[in-house]
Amino acid sequence: MMRKRRPKAHGSSTELSEVTEVLKLKREIGLTSAVSLIAGTMIGSGIFMSPEWVLRNIGSPGGSLIIWTACGLLATFGALSYAELGTLIKESGGEYIYILRNFGSFPAFLFIFTSVIVVRPASVAAVSLSFAEYAVAPFYPGCSSPRLAVKCTAMTCILLLTLVNCLSVKLATSVMNVFTVAKLLALLVIIVGGIVLLVQGHTQSFQNAFQNTNTGAGIIGIAFYQGLWSFDGWNNLNYVTEEIKKPEVNLPRAMMIAIPLVTLFYLLVNVSYFAAMTPVELLSSGGVAITWGHSIYGSCKVPHTFPCSHIHLTGVFHYGYTWKFQPNSEPFQIKKPELPRSYKVPIIIPVVFLLTSTYLVLAPIIDQPQIEFLYIILFILSGVIFYFPLVRYKYHPAYLQKLTLHLQLLLDVAPAEKDID
Repeated sequence: MMRKRRPKAHGSSTELSEVTEVLKLKREIGLTSAVSLIAGTMIGSGIFMSPEWVLRNIGSPGGSLIIWTACGLLATFGALSYAELGTLIKESGGEYIYILRNFGSFPAFLFIFTSVIVVRPASVAAVSLSFAEYAVAPFYPGCSSPRLAVKCTAMTCILLLTLVNCLSVKLATSVMNVFTVAKLLALLVIIVGGIVLLVQGHTQSFQNAFQNTNTGAGIIGIAFYQGLWSFDGWNNLNYVTEEIKKPEVNLPRAMMIAIPLVTLFYLLVNVSYFAAMTPVELLSSGGVAITWGHSIYGSCKVPHTFPCSHIHLTGVFHYGYTWKFQPNSEPFQIKKPELPRSYKVPIIIPVVFLLTSTYLVLAPIIDQPQIEFLYIILFILSGVIFYFPLVRYKYHPAYLQKLTLHLQLLLDVAPAEKDID
């Protein structure tokens, strides 16, 4: 809530009245834009990187397709659980607000602390660098792109998208819709190319499709991490709940449309990859999109793919952090059964989602313990240093309050609807 002083009557210079201006987020996101937001944030560089790493861990084409299907099913289960939460708690903020309402401020603060400091920036940086690598490559044919050029392009991309989102929700959704269509068209080109290859009899990769499949608990967990990197973004609609038209209707509908659609696209793209190359060729490609392009279009120039070792690490961090305190609708159904529900998910779905998430966090740690997992836990717990003085005991130095006020004015930040009196 912001307050301004203005003259009570025209021409008066002495009498001032306090007028309250309420800042509210406009509900401008309809069903089409909501579906586009989910699909647009999910579809990205992951589908051009992760297939190689899923195959490397699981060991077979058949196993890879099962992992991709299971990733889509898991994302759908999570989205359906979030849909109920989003229709119950009509506040923006996603996981943070759900953890806060279910479990209190301490786990909510730890989640947002790790998300803001590491998870979100690392994820945005990885995707931006990947985009920059593709964008810069045509200007340096036959050689590696200069790292400075790639980094500057990535920073420019982040700045432009930030400005677009700050200027207008309508403009942001329009840009998002355009790029979502472009990405879907790119995937359609790959899918059609794969169908043509299959019709021509390129089915070698699907003979003995499950040979050499790895079944270790930790290996399956890591393969899931690689696949889930491509599904990252299925929960983003819940971060803008207050901007959705009729969220009790459009939130679950958008999720039920977007995530199965993206899953189908991902499966068909992977089938196309396996039709264009053998598993050995895919693993040695260094960039599955490059090898696919050469297989289909011969010597056509295809930009190099950004190396994804850091992508794998970021993916582990993201799901490790997120599912460490992953909320679901089951606690709310038990703790708040009296709340009216316009949409109710079957209880088995959040239960399966919670158990699977727990497995994905614990299985790699138990199967292949590494010192990096300890670093993650220590970093999460380091949030305690800030939580107790700033949140628990409400120690707010004057300079922090001034900084917060200036940032709110600069970024035109509106308070959540529930906090407006």
